[in-house]
Amino acid sequence: MLEKISDKFTDIVRQFSGTSSITEKNIQDAVEEIKIALLEADVNLRVVRRFVNRTIEEAKGEDVLKSVNPGQQFIKIVYDKIVQLLGDERKELLLKGPDTQSVILMMGLQGSGKTTTAAKLAFKLKKEGRRPLLVAADLVRPAAVKQLQILGESIEVPVYAEEVKDPVRVVKNALKLAKREQYDTVIIDTSGRMHLDAVLMQEITQIHKAAQPDETLFVADAMTGQSAVTIAKEFDEQVGITGVILTKFDSDTRGGAALSIRSITGKPIKYIGVGEKTGDLDPFFPERIASRILGMGDVVSLVEKAQETIDIKEAEKLQKKMSSSTFDLQDYLEQIERMDKMGPMESIIDMIPGAKGNISEDDINKAEIKREKAIIQSMTFEERRNYRIVGPSRRKRIAKGSGTAVYDVNRMLKKFEKMRLMMKKVSKNKRYQAQMLKQMGM
Repeated sequence: MLEKISDKFTDIVRQFSGTSSITEKNIQDAVEEIKIALLEADVNLRVVRRFVNRTIEEAKGEDVLKSVNPGQQFIKIVYDKIVQLLGDERKELLLKGPDTQSVILMMGLQGSGKTTTAAKLAFKLKKEGRRPLLVAADLVRPAAVKQLQILGESIEVPVYAEEVKDPVRVVKNALKLAKREQYDTVIIDTSGRMHLDAVLMQEITQIHKAAQPDETLFVADAMTGQSAVTIAKEFDEQVGITGVILTKFDSDTRGGAALSIRSITGKPIKYIGVGEKTGDLDPFFPERIASRILGMGDVVSLVEKAQETIDIKEAEKLQKKMSSSTFDLQDYLEQIERMDKMGPMESIIDMIPGAKGNISEDDINKAEIKREKAIIQSMTFEERRNYRIVGPSRRKRIAKGSGTAVYDVNRMLKKFEKMRLMMKKVSKNKRYQAQMLKQMGM
């Protein structure tokens, strides 16, 4: 996520961290590097100029140059300016209470991931206790209706569709059904085109008029950079948008859309798509993204993701197992599967304070983790619970069943034995635990 720009900003942070004195020349050089990084990230030129001018103006003040720790003061200014670019604070969806119907209109160009995002949003709102209805009003793209129906079925959210050519009629009938069946949130997926055209705008305007949405969300592909900002502005001027969802945010994007769209349109980014699964839609927190861009991590998001996959009782049970050396291969397998649910490994690394630039995706052997998972899954339940019974003949059988070699099984069991010993030490060493938490900024 925003890998290139994050690397450059992380280098600048390293230069100034702990610096006891800085000069106007240091600041000018650093700001010039920031300027180049922003332009290379395809950030809007007007936004870059504004960012640079404000940063220089504030950084050259006496409060910075004569402060106790001017290096950290300068980093704080850069951080604050990035947060301002991204929108200052988290903006929630403006929906009515559960007893009243709320309508969300999704719009954007074809290929932006609009239909998938509609399903992701429905899944998220369902988890939050709402009763959503998806409306298939994209009657232009072949198989768009069918795609939404399949997605709706996978998340157990109903989809309203009709075999007609009039999307306005579909929307009106869907709203009547939603009111009758007491669906409190209606999410309308509309048609996109390969580019902006008068027909698309006319259709969206008519649907908007018929639906009277509480939220009109523009779905933009984060990989398209500045062009996404231009298109969002056009949609806002002709239809009116209340917020933005950036898709493909987990890719190696340049970041131009994320860093420009709020300043140019004045509309907040409300969610970001961080993967292909239905649960891979995260709320957008400007301060957390700014922290990740500067390589400072994001402990809050990391903890929230962990909480989604493990509850307090399970955590306490795991703690007891680790301290009493009863942590077994079944527990290890469950932890690997929970890590998979938390999302791509590179995004998790971004959230760990101090990991950016020190731990890369290449440092984590995904192939080995996958191999270990296959080995454990080839074991019987009894073998997972007590790995000591896995003798030579069993190891041969496990290797054959997992498509690995006996050497791989031996190595995995040795690694697991060492891991258990380390876990026991860590779980009983309160001082070491405190040091780890301090390093993570907790």
